[in-house]
Amino acid sequence: MFICWITVWLLKEGDKLMARKKQLVLMLLTIGVFGILNTEMGIVGILPSIADHFHVSIAKAGLLVSLFALAVAISGPILPLLFSGFNRKKVLLLVLGVFVLGNIVSIFASSFAVLLLARVIPAFLHPVYVSIALTAAAASVPKEEAPKAISIVFMGVTGGMVLGSPISSYIASSASIEMAMLYFTIVNVIAFIAILFVPSMPVEEKLSYGSQLNALKRSFTWLSIAAVIFINAAMYGVSSYLAVYLAAITHIPGKTISFMLFVFGGASIMGNILAGRLLTKSTAKSVVSFPFVLAAVYLLFIMMGRLAVPMALIMFVFGIAVAVGNNISQYCIASAAPEAPEFSNGLFLASGNIGVTIGTTAGGWLITGMGTPYVIAGGFLFLSLSLIFILLRNRIGQPAGFQSDRL
Repeated sequence: MFICWITVWLLKEGDKLMARKKQLVLMLLTIGVFGILNTEMGIVGILPSIADHFHVSIAKAGLLVSLFALAVAISGPILPLLFSGFNRKKVLLLVLGVFVLGNIVSIFASSFAVLLLARVIPAFLHPVYVSIALTAAAASVPKEEAPKAISIVFMGVTGGMVLGSPISSYIASSASIEMAMLYFTIVNVIAFIAILFVPSMPVEEKLSYGSQLNALKRSFTWLSIAAVIFINAAMYGVSSYLAVYLAAITHIPGKTISFMLFVFGGASIMGNILAGRLLTKSTAKSVVSFPFVLAAVYLLFIMMGRLAVPMALIMFVFGIAVAVGNNISQYCIASAAPEAPEFSNGLFLASGNIGVTIGTTAGGWLITGMGTPYVIAGGFLFLSLSLIFILLRNRIGQPAGFQSDRL
């Protein structure tokens, strides 16, 4: 009897230890995602300083952002597929190593061209790391709990996007752009060290490239890609111009705008937790209802955009909605190609970046041609298109092999 009790106790403790180990691995992967997103988005906060330092225009300095995003969009469907057969831990270390080297070169860059190369080359490997992190997160828990695990990784994405720009801007204004680049380097070195503590992650079942590419033969995949493109266009076509909107419509000073953006960013981090729970409990309803929820938020922009206090609350809700939208986007693509997780996550990153490009371009045109309030019209348009493709993919039904409620 005693032996039986000891056996049961050991099994329970073993399960607890395994669960803690998986949680630790998730956090270590998230640190790496945070480091990479710091490098990607942190540069936004120091573009004016870079333009002055290298004597280039703001438009040319903006290439550090746009070409980074273009590299991610190009490599998203390709490099995760090519690296899918290698030990994941080694690939993660390779990617972070390249980012560290790129950051070091950026510190000592003697010209804008060198700085641009030091950013764009690592950018091609960005989807490799993030796709592996998302895949490993989903694989670390039962299928029905995958959205919660993935939402933890997305906290690293959101944290990097929210904190990277203000921190780098503060460092550059207080010290120099070289010190800001050093900050990026240190964060990625910490991430590299963190991954050293991750257990080896060999590929259990190596899929041929052809079998993974078969996902592109399904109309469900293409409908999912279209839905994700327009979801991201709807979100980032508006959120990219929040500072402009708050200044032109709400008429608040710069420091208050910074506070509003921090509210938006903080809410986005919290929104990842909510997204994980929503997608775990009611996947189909969460996906279909999202365009309506975001449309309601945009309607609040129109009704209360001139009032500072209500806008602070709206920014909080908007931040949560964007985080949920990011998680829904990842789910839509992952459910389209469950047999090829790295490839599907690469497609997600590529589709998301295409959506961001379309949304920000359209938003810029609307602001320039019609006025700042009309940026919301672009959000409504892209939400309408996203809903059409969500309903079409729902009608077709997802491929076998992805466990969730009917979608």
